[in-house]
Amino acid sequence: MAGVALVAVAVGFGRTYAVPLALGTFSAPPVVHIHGAFAVAWVLLFAVQPLLVRLGRVGWHRRIGRVGLPLALGVALTMLPAGMVQVTREVNAGAGPTGISGIVGIVTAAMIFVALVAAGVSARRNKEAHARWLLLATLVVIWPAWFRFRHWFPDVPRPDIWFATVLAYVWIVAAMVRDRIVRGAVHPVLAWAGTGIIVEQSLEALAFDTPPWRAVARWIYALLRAAIG
Repeated sequence: MAGVALVAVAVGFGRTYAVPLALGTFSAPPVVHIHGAFAVAWVLLFAVQPLLVRLGRVGWHRRIGRVGLPLALGVALTMLPAGMVQVTREVNAGAGPTGISGIVGIVTAAMIFVALVAAGVSARRNKEAHARWLLLATLVVIWPAWFRFRHWFPDVPRPDIWFATVLAYVWIVAAMVRDRIVRGAVHPVLAWAGTGIIVEQSLEALAFDTPPWRAVARWIYALLRAAIG
């Protein structure tokens, strides 16, 4: 699953961030780059930690794991101003209220991500629950990478459904199937929290840019603009 996350980030952000940055055609405030560094560091941590366990380096796993919660907070806190940069760009490009609507998903993703990481840290003595909480947290934080697949496949209708929901969270279903085969039953973390994430994201996709959604988005956008600038 860590490999899947790394591929998603490389493909999703390669075309819209990494390549333009290397070519000198991408410019953004420092917070965007800081957020990107935090997010990539989280995915790399998610890849390294199970590897250390497999190698029998449990002590190192625990030591390195101490940076997980501060790193997650860095991801979430920088997600908001970085999201504001993206939303403001879309508004200035003519997206209007639809551009502002994007801020809601950014805020909910930040909140859900932190909650999942906190649950994972709390369950660190229960290795099966611990791993699944952090898997879900990682899937939530990389959904923007999947959504950016729309730039590779512009003809796909409703990318918010097919990329940001189906492709982003089918991995939860895959993890459930794996549990069923290997454990004989789906772990409660995946069964309840995983299903909850799928339902929440599906509801977001269905409600996106409706009049009530726009009203909430305008309120959040104004609040963050006043707080962040």
